[in-house]
Amino acid sequence: MQTTILDNHRMAAEPLSPGKPRAVGADRTMTIGVAEDVKIEVFDRMEPLESEWRRLQRDSFTSLHQGYDWCDAWARSHGHPLAVVRGSIAGETCFILPLEIVTARSVRIARYIAGPFNNINNGLFMPAFRDRCSPQVARSVAHAIVRALSGRADLVWLQNMPFDWRGERHPFAALPSVENQNHAFQLALAADMEATIRQLNAKRRRKMYRNQCRKMEAHGGFEHLVAATAAEKAALIDLFFRQKAIRFEAQGLPNVFRPDEIQAFFRNLLQVAPNGCDTPLQLHAIRLNGENEGKIAAIAGLSRKNDHVICQFGSIDERLVPDTSPGELLFFLMIEKVIDEGAAIFDFGVGDQCYKRRWCTIETVQRDVLLPISGKGRIAAAGLQLVTRTKAAIKRHPGLYAFIQRFRARADREPTNEASE
Repeated sequence: MQTTILDNHRMAAEPLSPGKPRAVGADRTMTIGVAEDVKIEVFDRMEPLESEWRRLQRDSFTSLHQGYDWCDAWARSHGHPLAVVRGSIAGETCFILPLEIVTARSVRIARYIAGPFNNINNGLFMPAFRDRCSPQVARSVAHAIVRALSGRADLVWLQNMPFDWRGERHPFAALPSVENQNHAFQLALAADMEATIRQLNAKRRRKMYRNQCRKMEAHGGFEHLVAATAAEKAALIDLFFRQKAIRFEAQGLPNVFRPDEIQAFFRNLLQVAPNGCDTPLQLHAIRLNGENEGKIAAIAGLSRKNDHVICQFGSIDERLVPDTSPGELLFFLMIEKVIDEGAAIFDFGVGDQCYKRRWCTIETVQRDVLLPISGKGRIAAAGLQLVTRTKAAIKRHPGLYAFIQRFRARADREPTNEASE
């Protein structure tokens, strides 16, 4: 059932004035008038907004993690209360913030749907709104959102937002924020694989790839498998969860994929039919021939929206052909494939790891916006800022970070209902 909270306020200071209309989606345009009222509505269901949502998500600025299918898969597997914020001007939707309410230590937090497993969050904004959203307008909108969510949440936590993305400044960049402890890493894709690896150490990359293929052939060969049938998808995702559990256990790390609801989320994504090259989740694997006939040495999950591809996860079986680095080989093959399919960005996601720095030419800083609603929320916001800065400091000291990860892994062996980051 839809629940609506209205809050009309004037957008003064640098109004959204008329100008050349910007295309939104394939078939609609919008011109934003002077000093229009912004209407804020909060929905506890996604369905009433599906048409507008899918129209806005076509924009390349919008993260695939705010796509309708991604959010729906998470909502169905977790059942958290939703608080989807819609902003409109003169009856036209200008933004949607897909939020869910989670409770931590009695504090109700409104965060992006699927936040713990999102690599990048932008919200969904009309290009015309992004173009004309001044700092004063952003602050006015933020105040309206806080008032609209009063009684539902104590704190709005808009996490992992790049304030500079694809040549545009985020409309909320003027709001108070804290740098997220995790940066994201991307590889800009050129016209072909040769031109792409030329940005890196091309000679080393070519040599490594040839050596991997030669070693694979010595074991009987391999194939790059892209799961196509329901049976292949089910088998690969089950194997990924097993491989990842073994890997985390061996490294003394907490297994964020262990909860049933997390596994259900990824299985939900696999049921969404691709739209051309676009898909919320596609499974790739290295399947061995010869002495290890049919065995899977490496698995990765890719998501794609427009020309942006994100690697959501990966795993390897360290018992199989360890001298071939099957995970690295799979990345080479996947990148080569998506280049041929017209992708422009291969995103390795958040988290600073050595293999990402070997591949990536872009490091994207992300920021968290914290909007307290209640007194409890103000205390929580201060705590989250402190925790975020502390995590950033810890991650600059690898020894301390490794110790804390081992401690978390021991705690992770106890039953839990929520994956931790």
